[in-house]
Amino acid sequence: MTKIKLCGMQNEAHIEWANEAGCDYIGFVFAPSRRQISREVAANLRTRVIPSVSVVGVFVDEPVMHIAHIVNEGIIDLIQLHGGEDEAYLLALRSLCQLPIIKAVCSPRNAEKASTSADYILLDGATGGSGKVFDWNQAHGYDKPLFLAGGLHAGNLEKAIKTVGPYAVDLSSGLEEHGEKQRHLMLQATAIAHAL
Repeated sequence: MTKIKLCGMQNEAHIEWANEAGCDYIGFVFAPSRRQISREVAANLRTRVIPSVSVVGVFVDEPVMHIAHIVNEGIIDLIQLHGGEDEAYLLALRSLCQLPIIKAVCSPRNAEKASTSADYILLDGATGGSGKVFDWNQAHGYDKPLFLAGGLHAGNLEKAIKTVGPYAVDLSSGLEEHGEKQRHLMLQATAIAHAL
């Protein structure tokens, strides 16, 4: 069964739908984005997440102390780094936090970037959060469990999973219509991922 992360949760309805879908992970975006939420909103939403769902905090080149503060408040279970964070950054972060780290690689051909001490690698398109599909045939040869992202939606999810065989898939824009998260798309995507 492929695990699934529903990213960009912003309100109580999103959490309710994610819980109902039975997804494995949800994502709170703390980086500048139209899906960004504050620490206070995230803390409130966290109280509504069922225990079987893990919460991922998404950050881009954030000061490590800021991430540590959110971790210490118990808001997130995993840290996702989507910027230019290097090994020195990861080392500093690990000295403050003991949570698993997902490191995004936005150029899937660049295997050197995959040489990381992070616990998971997230493969995305040319720029993270762009919602654009990349060549899934490039998504091989990594030595860590993969989160596959980039333009995934119910219509291409089965093909993506069968092509790449990722540990997990990560959807955000593919859960939206007119920029708004939709319950039926969360339920549909989770069902497809968990069937494979």
